[in-house]
Amino acid sequence: MRLASVSTVSHTDFYRSVLRALKLAEVEFLIGGTYALARHTGIDRRTKDLDLMIRRRDWPSAAHALRACGIHTRLSFPHWLGKALQGKSQVDIIFSGGNGLTRVDDVWFERAIPARVLGFNVLLTSPEELFWSKAFVMERERYDGADVLHLILARAETLDW
Repeated sequence: MRLASVSTVSHTDFYRSVLRALKLAEVEFLIGGTYALARHTGIDRRTKDLDLMIRRRDWPSAAHALRACGIHTRLSFPHWLGKALQGKSQVDIIFSGGNGLTRVDDVWFERAIPARVLGFNVLLTSPEELFWSKAFVMERERYDGADVLHLILARAETLDW
C-alpha cells in the first residue's frame, strides 16, 4: 500500500499507516510518549510525533514491515532509536533511552495497558515504564521532568514503587 503524496497526508493519517503496517506484520509495539501520558495523567497536548516502544531485536521486522508499505525508515541511533518518516511526519521507534539504561524488554509488554488509539486496539506503555523512560531525559534541548511530576501527581497511589 502506497501512501498519498506528502502534501495530502496528515500526521494522524501517517501514524495510522504506521500502526496498520506493524499490526498487519504482527510486530509487537507499545504506544508511549504523549499518547500514553495523556491516558495516564489526563493531560492532552499537541505532539510533534508518535512514540512507539519496541524491543531492539524487533527493529529489523518493524523496518521491513514499514518499508513494504512504502514508509521510509531510518535507524537514527542503533542503541536506542529508529524512525518512520514521511514528509514532516515522523514516528519515533524507541527501544531504549539514549543513555542505554531504560531498555524496552518483555516486562514492558507484561505491564502494558490495553487501549484504543487512533482507531486501533493497542497496548500503552505502563505508567511505571513511562516514568522510568522519562526520568532520564535531561538534555540541553529536552527535559521531561514535568512529565515525571505529572505522572507522580496522577498515579502516585497506584504506581508500583
